[in-house]
Amino acid sequence: MTQQEARQSLRDAALRVTAPRLAVLDAVSAHPHASTDTVIRAVRRELPDVSHQTVYDVLRVLSGASLVRRIEPSGSVPRYEARVGDNHHHAVCRECGAIADVDCVVGEPPCLTPTSTDGFAIDEAEIIFWGRCAACSAATL
Repeated sequence: MTQQEARQSLRDAALRVTAPRLAVLDAVSAHPHASTDTVIRAVRRELPDVSHQTVYDVLRVLSGASLVRRIEPSGSVPRYEARVGDNHHHAVCRECGAIADVDCVVGEPPCLTPTSTDGFAIDEAEIIFWGRCAACSAATL
């Protein structure tokens, strides 16, 4: 995402354009499935004095505005990605923790049809596939 696109995304979400918000958007775009620590390190290359709390607050605001997506696979710290709005899923390596995007499983979002919704109007499904990534599988051969 370019700086101009990031600025426009913030404006479209009715958010003020600030240096920390732009830096976090840039960091999340550059580092798919980034942990908060990864985002903080990337942001501090641009804004050395930014606090941990500022980055946490920005991630919360951007997630709330659907400008970034927060995922939290079981046993993992929260991760953030810039790919939003397409209801994709994830594959997680049980050995190294690598995360990869998996496009919609079957059909249109929400990708799966539940047998019962108890009156809910379902609009999204969050699926995590677990296994071993190619690198970990190759390492044991």
